[in-house]
Amino acid sequence: MKNKKISLSIAAFITAFSISGMAAPNSFISPVAPIIAAADSEYTYGSTDMFNYQKYSDHIVISSCKSTDMSSVEIPDKIENLPVTEIGMYAFQLNSAKSLKLPDTLTVINSYAFGMCKNLTTLTIPDSVVKIGMHAFEDCPALETINFPDHLVETGDYTFNNTPWLSAQRKKDPLVIVNGGLIDGRTCKGDVVVPSSVKFIASGAFAKNTDITSAVIPASVSMIPDNLFWYCSSLTSAELKGAETLGFGVFGACNKLTDLKISGKLKKIDGYTFTDNTAAATITFYGSEATWKSVEKPENDAFLQRAKYVFDESHTEPSEGLRGDANCDGQVDMSDVVLIMQSLANPNKYGLEGTAESHLTEQGKANGDMNGDGLTVGDAQAIQKVLLGLGIE
Repeated sequence: MKNKKISLSIAAFITAFSISGMAAPNSFISPVAPIIAAADSEYTYGSTDMFNYQKYSDHIVISSCKSTDMSSVEIPDKIENLPVTEIGMYAFQLNSAKSLKLPDTLTVINSYAFGMCKNLTTLTIPDSVVKIGMHAFEDCPALETINFPDHLVETGDYTFNNTPWLSAQRKKDPLVIVNGGLIDGRTCKGDVVVPSSVKFIASGAFAKNTDITSAVIPASVSMIPDNLFWYCSSLTSAELKGAETLGFGVFGACNKLTDLKISGKLKKIDGYTFTDNTAAATITFYGSEATWKSVEKPENDAFLQRAKYVFDESHTEPSEGLRGDANCDGQVDMSDVVLIMQSLANPNKYGLEGTAESHLTEQGKANGDMNGDGLTVGDAQAIQKVLLGLGIE
């Protein structure tokens, strides 16, 4: 093996540079680096019959596959008695494998790792995985089934773009939510309210959506990710109820944005949050002027300089709803199950804009969404299990 020591800062620069020249057409020009599971920057190179890898002191990163012409790929859980915890960038891109088996030791799948794998039909994400990078499974035209673990997995820009799985999910609900993570909203239209069950939003989740006119991000989301509304040219208003940080390009080229409301918890605005944005907005900050001045932000940002400011110290967020309380009466019982079923069966009467006095509300929808993937029959069944003392699987 050949020893190799590399500075993480240099590695990040090289990665960002290479991606700017190699990225897929849907990529955004923003700082990009591999998701690194450990701070250890010293590794050695190694290889097996099938894989090349990087060996760190406590884990293995699969860096590439020796052949793209394979019928199946099975990644081992250990190499040299160390756990395989990461799949590196581009590691299996363009591989012809139809099946893929990932180890239970895996925590991170890096960007572009399985992009353009044209024969891959099914993906089972191990319970150990916590992050999947941008474009990781983009342009996999046969990928119809994805089995997620029952916890939040953070995803990135276009992680599952151009797959049959994503197309099918969009038809069910244009807000594609899995276990509290908003993966995609690029087919939403009009006014968008992200439910309070969402805890994480993928970078670029609404990017280049020219059909949304307003958006409300709940207090449960503190990090507003890079490129969230990039080139949403019809967006006129946005409310970020719990924002603590605003990432790169969040409102880039949103030139109709005239009404922006931001949490009083805000701590940092990236230097390029409002890049290429020519709008003149009113910014309502849910806090004092002194608190606003303490926020870390670019000094000469044109959008912020043009804006008018309103400081609303009286604004308070309602307390988080009771899980399962679909009718918002302060308790969880069979009436919540009934309302969920009614709203699904007869949305014109019992849905969010239904005619019945007891129709479902946004808060009720969020309360009733037991697993963070949108309101379904499964949520009604989950509430019944809770009432019977069986818990939720």
